[in-house]
Amino acid sequence: MGCLSVVFNIIWILTGGWMTALAFLLAGVLCYLTIIGIPLGRQAFKMASLTLAPFGKTITYGGGTPSLVANVFWVVLVGLWTAIGYALEGALFCCTIVGIPFGLQLFKMAKLALCPFGATVW
Repeated sequence: MGCLSVVFNIIWILTGGWMTALAFLLAGVLCYLTIIGIPLGRQAFKMASLTLAPFGKTITYGGGTPSLVANVFWVVLVGLWTAIGYALEGALFCCTIVGIPFGLQLFKMAKLALCPFGATVW
């Protein structure tokens, strides 16, 4: 991770990234309390890791048919509204030159919020 990514991640964390990551972490823990919720909890943990420090991370997508089916359920349960929120916030950040790097990270999170199953965050 480059020096600029570290600086941007620190700014991100200090301006609220830790709160969103904590919310996803809590959601993941709550999902793990039920056997059926464990797959959803794993995706919430994935979102928490990206939300805590998004700069310098990449996402690869794959997984095939099982991931596609799971993503359909995810979108219906939580993914659509989460992705819309991230996309709208990203659009607002991109209205200023200073906010563009942060807006691009929010778009990355919106995409992951739609299709977390089969995705890997690096």
